Amino acid sequence: MKIPLRRIGNSLGVILPKATLEAWGVGEGDALELGERGLLPPRRGGFRHEELDELRLKMALAIIRQFTPAQVRAQILANLHRWDRQGMWVSAFDEWREIANGDDDGELFAAMLGRNEKAVRLRQSAPYAGLLSPKEVRDINEEAAG
Repeated sequence: MKIPLRRIGNSLGVILPKATLEAWGVGEGDALELGERGLLPPRRGGFRHEELDELRLKMALAIIRQFTPAQVRAQILANLHRWDRQGMWVSAFDEWREIANGDDDGELFAAMLGRNEKAVRLRQSAPYAGLLSPKEVRDINEEAAG
């Protein structure tokens, strides 16, 4: 899309389409960033809830692609054991322990990859951390950040 330069007072400026500003989540009085790549929306201080769950989902999918259910279960149980000894326990860990101690791969995959409320909630306390390399985690985070 071409945006013409216009005279605004004693300066030159651009008028961006309202739809673009709405998509960027900015409005009157907000600031945009001007960089080598052009005029961009401001960087947010984090992800929206939906974006954060998509990031968690991508991490879980990467794990499922690389590791067997038995390996995932072993990591879950190891992390839960360590976190319990350190006094870092949340109620979702009880549910994860039950899933990891079971033998139903479908239940494990549903918790890691599901889109229902329970899966989203469980992913917020995912105990399969440590399976992906730091580089893989960084790559997924960078991709999500754009």
